[in-house]
Amino acid sequence: MGEEQFSDVEHEIIVLYAIWDMIDEMVNFSMFEKLHGTVDTNVMFTTSKHAQLFNVLLTDFLSAPSPIYRGGPLPFGLPNAPQGAKGSERSFLFYLNGVAQAPNFKGNVALLRDTVDSFKQWLDAECIVKDVWFGEVDVKVDVQATRFSLLKICGNIAKHNFSRLERNVIEIRRIFQRNAVELNEQQVILMLPTFYEWFHRDFFIYHSSTIAEYLNNIRWAIYSYLQPEFARSYVPPSGGDPRYSYSYPSSCVQPIARGMYWDLMNHLIRKPYFPKFSVSPSFKAQY
Repeated sequence: MGEEQFSDVEHEIIVLYAIWDMIDEMVNFSMFEKLHGTVDTNVMFTTSKHAQLFNVLLTDFLSAPSPIYRGGPLPFGLPNAPQGAKGSERSFLFYLNGVAQAPNFKGNVALLRDTVDSFKQWLDAECIVKDVWFGEVDVKVDVQATRFSLLKICGNIAKHNFSRLERNVIEIRRIFQRNAVELNEQQVILMLPTFYEWFHRDFFIYHSSTIAEYLNNIRWAIYSYLQPEFARSYVPPSGGDPRYSYSYPSSCVQPIARGMYWDLMNHLIRKPYFPKFSVSPSFKAQY
């Protein structure tokens, strides 16, 4: 993956396949209970462990791809986010936004562009959680931070123990400094369980329906955008041969990109199994 040259079309295929796959892992009927409606509704996690898993998987989605070797290039020759990028620009949404702004296929990309823009703005918005009490350090404070930052910290706490949370400890200290509270590293480590209690079991759970709605809308927008490409590419069975095939784009030549293209087209044979839904405004009014 370091020596091969990937075309723009192959980059787009890799990005769309990766994002669809990640959303499938998060928004499904194993993670969530069956919907009781699709308008002004909410989604409920199957168990508390599914909520924790969703938060961990979301943190991966809200992170940038990592090089195989430290300091090396990103896999598949993907570009790095701009230097100094913050928030959602340091996530897979950066690459999806690139697809939406400069698509390589002929489908209507407007829905995808609008959905990505809305999710990015929602994640990067500052929110205030009032009167958060941290008994370990005897501090009560209104915590102001971006939703992106709080969601990622919660996911990392769910994923790792304190010994692997150095960057998050630094980020939490910065959040408290912005809120006029000075804490040292040991104090932050002591309060990690309480931080998780407040911002996973309250903040994250409250917003989980909205996050699932955004992710599901992205999946449906990709489905809509790629329909013309599926119609062009699909070669139905003929002559007694039950096998179907796909006609690859001319610049899709790398074996791994072709494999991902095939799987991506297979997603388009039928509509996404998780229906479109809209979350009740009562689950969007806080934070």
